[in-house]
Amino acid sequence: MQPFVLYNSEQRKKVEFVPRVEGHIDMYVCGMTVYDYCHIGHARVMVAFDYIIRFLRSQGWSVKYVRNITDIDDKIIKRAHENGESITALTDRFIQAMNDDAESLGCARPDEAPRATDYIDQMQSMIGTLVNKGTAYASDNGDVYFEVEKFAKYGRLSGRKLEDMQAGASERVDVEVQKKHPFDFVLWKHAKENEPAWASPWGNGRPGWHIECSAMSTCCLGNHFDIHGGGSDLTFPHHENEIAQSEASTGEQYVNYWMHVGFINVDGEKMSKSLGNFFTIRDVMEKFHPEVIRYFIVSSHYRSPVNFSDTALKEAKNTLSRFYHSFKAYQQTYGTDVVAVYDETLVERFNAAMRDDFNTSEAIAVLFEVNKELNRAVKDQNIEQAAVYYATLRHLTDILGLVQHNVDDFLKSDIGQDTLDLSGNEIEALIQQRVEAKKAKEFAKADEIRQSLLDQGVVLEDTRQGTIWRRAD
Repeated sequence: MQPFVLYNSEQRKKVEFVPRVEGHIDMYVCGMTVYDYCHIGHARVMVAFDYIIRFLRSQGWSVKYVRNITDIDDKIIKRAHENGESITALTDRFIQAMNDDAESLGCARPDEAPRATDYIDQMQSMIGTLVNKGTAYASDNGDVYFEVEKFAKYGRLSGRKLEDMQAGASERVDVEVQKKHPFDFVLWKHAKENEPAWASPWGNGRPGWHIECSAMSTCCLGNHFDIHGGGSDLTFPHHENEIAQSEASTGEQYVNYWMHVGFINVDGEKMSKSLGNFFTIRDVMEKFHPEVIRYFIVSSHYRSPVNFSDTALKEAKNTLSRFYHSFKAYQQTYGTDVVAVYDETLVERFNAAMRDDFNTSEAIAVLFEVNKELNRAVKDQNIEQAAVYYATLRHLTDILGLVQHNVDDFLKSDIGQDTLDLSGNEIEALIQQRVEAKKAKEFAKADEIRQSLLDQGVVLEDTRQGTIWRRAD
């Protein structure tokens, strides 16, 4: 294992990672609130931490990856009521949908996926500790709040100062009379009529959102662990509040390194249901192969904002297809067996890029170089070099979770093709007609078929192993 650097959001700079336990990494990532299908922003978090963990494990690190599930929340209660179904039925359905979407995107399951409702006792224990220490207080109506002024380092992750936030707070924050300070946040909510509730020392109620992650993360990984991740939108207040309540409760540093995934914009604007530019993963998979979505996400650095559009996904599809075409050309000539002999120089350049805060943009640039050398070796019929570059490309794409499908199935996939386009089977039938025309020396007919396919966006390439095709860029 070689050292690597990552951008620590708390320090606002790249730093060398130092594990708490040699060779091992404990990582917690904030997961989804399961009241609806996952959207494309969720996809970015899923995929980013998936390839990060794939890379770390490929380098010999032992990683325990925990991603929670929020299965009790205001939005969940509201949606279940609107649907006329139980909260359990709603959350079970969307947990399954979330897992299906993640699998389609090529993401491995977390080592643990704790559900908030399974940790109510642990949440109450943490809240009780905070109340006993005087850093939390119960209001007259049964809500329990964390008192932010009792935590001296509040704001250190987001870089916000409490006194600055307090200025003009009445214009930005719903100042409840039960609070001592407008930024005090709820740990336990008193029960409302027709809402799920659990018995507690403060009366029937349910946990606040922030305390859920503190309880689940510390129960699964201990009071102090290596990496905590999530979307950039969670930095404040969610992660800031997690730090405050966790450290005030345990007296220990909560997390060593904070990682945040950048935003996805849609056609230059922040994705929002109110703007009508909100897309679920399933919406997008109706138009594009799931690995195209994964490549789109992988090709940008995880911290950078990215612009989501049909044009960007079409470019991702065309680029990803280049790797598939190279694999097809090699496999048609030499078969699919892989001899694990790599070009170590190119592998090290890939690894160096990934060790630099998981710089996938630079890592993919290395893939293009390997792909170029593979195509050259196949064209020159240099089997030794071709085998090395094929094995190298196979190894590196595996780390990123790319080129994981059958070559022909991917290249002939009709996902996202306009309904007027030819299907893969129709294209194959026309190619066979062209083959038969050439055998019969009906060359004009063969040329007519080729041109007809080209007019419909299908490019043919005649090789020694037969005719292969691809959708035009």
